[in-house]
Amino acid sequence: MTVSSSSLPESSRKESSDWLLFLTLLPYARRNSRILIFALCLLFPLAIASAVQPILVGQAISILRQEPTRFEFLKALSLQEGLNAVAWMLLATVAVRLCLQGVQGYLVQKVGQRITADIRQDLFRHVVSLAMGFFDRTPVGRLITRLTSDVDALGEVFSTGAVGIVSDIFSIGLLIAIMFYRQWQLALLLILLLLPVTSLIIFFQYKFRKANYRAREKLSDLNSALQENLVGVNIVQLFGREGLNSRQFRKTNYKYVQAVDETIFYDSAVSAVLEWISLVAIAGVLWFGGVMILNDALTFGILAEFILFAQRLFNPLREFAEKFTAIQAGFTAIERISGILGEPIAIQDPGGDRYKKALENAEPTKRGEIRFENVSLAYKDDELILRDLNFTIPPGQKVAFVGPTGAGKSSIIRLLCRLYEVSSGRILIDGVDIRDMPQSELRRHLGVILQDGFIFAGDVNSNISLGETYTQEDIQSAAERTNVDQFIRLMGNGYNTELRERGSNLSAGQKQLLAFARVAIRNPKVLIMDEATANLDVGTESLIQDAVEDLMVGRTAIVIAHRLSTIRNVDRILVLNRGRLVEDGNHDSLLAQEGIYASLYRLQMLGNQSEQV
Repeated sequence: MTVSSSSLPESSRKESSDWLLFLTLLPYARRNSRILIFALCLLFPLAIASAVQPILVGQAISILRQEPTRFEFLKALSLQEGLNAVAWMLLATVAVRLCLQGVQGYLVQKVGQRITADIRQDLFRHVVSLAMGFFDRTPVGRLITRLTSDVDALGEVFSTGAVGIVSDIFSIGLLIAIMFYRQWQLALLLILLLLPVTSLIIFFQYKFRKANYRAREKLSDLNSALQENLVGVNIVQLFGREGLNSRQFRKTNYKYVQAVDETIFYDSAVSAVLEWISLVAIAGVLWFGGVMILNDALTFGILAEFILFAQRLFNPLREFAEKFTAIQAGFTAIERISGILGEPIAIQDPGGDRYKKALENAEPTKRGEIRFENVSLAYKDDELILRDLNFTIPPGQKVAFVGPTGAGKSSIIRLLCRLYEVSSGRILIDGVDIRDMPQSELRRHLGVILQDGFIFAGDVNSNISLGETYTQEDIQSAAERTNVDQFIRLMGNGYNTELRERGSNLSAGQKQLLAFARVAIRNPKVLIMDEATANLDVGTESLIQDAVEDLMVGRTAIVIAHRLSTIRNVDRILVLNRGRLVEDGNHDSLLAQEGIYASLYRLQMLGNQSEQV
């Protein structure tokens, strides 16, 4: 979907016109064009049936008062026969109208739900394709609001709004034409009352639009606060913050209620204005029509027609206002969703045969070489996290990155996996710039084990395969190689055991063991472990140590660990400080340098001795 580019927060956006916002939905409507066209074709018979009913009632009154009728065939009928004929015609129009309304309502709702599903799917696909920098600055609760309530509001634009407004406009236009045909003075009176009402509706809807936007923003804040408290509920309870967090949530909730109250005020104002004006219109018709009857310029039948015409004229207008409110809420949602859909996908796959050419031009190297050339990274323009990094990791070498907290160790991993884009310089794997590689190809060569093993809701098999096609034998073999098989078999249904969301029925160590199995089954060129054993107890860590050494055989390995005693046997240690590479060597040579590594190592050894004492 083509939308104007904008970024969060929305307060800084430039408002688009309603027409341009509506155009953004047209590609989705075209996917269901046949159903929409059929629903629109029902507008004409529906409008005719609605407009004819007041005329039939008026004709019935004219027959009772023995006034002239417009239908020639009624003149030849007796009083009872004429009334019967008009009654059957009125019943037929009611039946036709009810049937057509039911069919049209079903079709429009069906299209609305399809459009809602398509937009939600496109929005989800776009969101999961965005770079990590977007998620760093966007609260999760705000994204959830976009994907749920905002998308539902868009569905209302079609299911109860757009087609309904077209129907109401068509009905009003046909009613006006028939009224002028029947009696132009009374028609003109109703039109004169209609113009100021339309102006008031436009004014109130404009105010409603702004109020609804503020309400949506407050709903995003509410969802963000709710999500934060639910995810961190253990910290809330451990530190006794239930009361404080409840008071903070109450304030956020109250601000949302205030914003919603404002939308209710403007919505109610429209209904009240229409109700009063419709009564004034009927009173005006009665007064002016009565004067004309006294002057023998009008019949009671036509006066009755126009009393019903007045009601029918303002009913579509009332419905138009209600649907317009839904459309305004939908336009607000479009503006907010456009802010995300307009967010550029910063990290994209190379186009054309760029990767193929890069492979042809690459120097022949062994499997798994990593090279950083003048690499810098800034999450913000003025805040460099990594500065001019230059190093090469030969194939098969085991390398550890160490340094104080905030030195940039994990940022190197994020750059290597291309979760972030380098600010300057380049990163090469086997002589190919990772920006010239499709992301799927890049990540196929990288096996990453993070500190917290994330578990999806599903069985053990799906959490190891992660949607890729592996046989049961492959999954079990990977689990056996990483010593995970024995704990899986102790579970209720083995590899078919259902795991709850975020692995709440597993220990931290068990979740991490599954993360090792995920990597083993993919047989990557490069193994990356970012504090991968931090959550393991001594028994579990010793259990998996053999598996780790087995995984490292024949492949390049990068380890990030705060416990320096666990990396003594790596081939090489790179020491970072404030984003710069300051030391490079093995354990013994770095200790001899008496630099940062030596200081960190002695401090940890001192801490271990204190714990033992």
